[in-house]
Amino acid sequence: MIIVMKMGATVDQIEEVSTRLTDEGFKIHLSQGVEKTIMGAIGDRSRMEALDLEALPWVEKVVPILAPYKLVSREFHAADSIIRVGGQEIGGNKIHVMAGPCAVESRAQILETAHAVREAGATFLRGGAFKPRTSPYSFQGLEEEGLRYLAEARDETGLLVITEVIDAQDVSLVAHYADVLQIGARNMQNFVLLKEVAKCGKPVLLKRGPSATLEEWMMAAEYIMDGGNYQVMFCERGIRTFESYTRNTLDLSMVPALHALSHLPVIVDPSHGTGKWQLVHPMAKAALAAGADGLIVEVHPHPEKAVSDGKQSLTPEKFEIMMADLARLSTALDRQMGEVSSC
Repeated sequence: MIIVMKMGATVDQIEEVSTRLTDEGFKIHLSQGVEKTIMGAIGDRSRMEALDLEALPWVEKVVPILAPYKLVSREFHAADSIIRVGGQEIGGNKIHVMAGPCAVESRAQILETAHAVREAGATFLRGGAFKPRTSPYSFQGLEEEGLRYLAEARDETGLLVITEVIDAQDVSLVAHYADVLQIGARNMQNFVLLKEVAKCGKPVLLKRGPSATLEEWMMAAEYIMDGGNYQVMFCERGIRTFESYTRNTLDLSMVPALHALSHLPVIVDPSHGTGKWQLVHPMAKAALAAGADGLIVEVHPHPEKAVSDGKQSLTPEKFEIMMADLARLSTALDRQMGEVSSC
């Protein structure tokens, strides 16, 4: 249920409503705007009727949320949410590009890539320190050593760091080094992990599972928000279909669908979405045209030598060409590319 307080409701009046709901077993989530306060109450709807909150003079209305996802819903928060990370804002008029290798392979590799993508216009550095792989014999990541290299790259370039966490017990470690925690496709419904990142105090990029429906994806985000972390971003990275030419089928219809149903920002991953570097540039443009708030793209200085995902990685030179093209497109869309402040 959504309780909309009247304009000018005092702190004490808001607290009274919150206390009544809490006493009846509801979990309360506040969304305080400039003019009004909206209170989300999760619990037994039949108990809400007995409270008769609309009888209070400072309550404007009580509205049921019919969708199974409550906090993620635009019904709960009508305006677009802005995720603030460092000095950057995701979800507004600016478009942010997160770029870097699939895996952090060495200090030299990640520093070279960081400088290259920053020069081309990226605002975030991506790179995996913990790598969940299909084969147990594949490279599994440098773990904390890789996280240290990412942090060093951030210090040198000013890029914010996004990296994946794959185990609940590693959340605090990854959060210590990273600015944004990524939940990979394989872990979208790892509910223990989702509950743990809800406590970390850092923004979360939630990738769509390979076979997840829109509702399942949104319910996964609900787990994080219900745990108290409202700094959530969706990431469309392709789903599994009968098509075998591409690695996945990039479902760009999810971008406007999510914007219609949810207030959270939407990022698109054209690298995993296609699996072919030749398709990354055109699908990146298509994603922005569909309304994406940003992109996450794999870039490697030597893709032919990459320990993972070389076939879908752009070289720094190709990434620079793409970024110039995206800058022109963003102008046509009446938006702006994000920028990194001087180090």
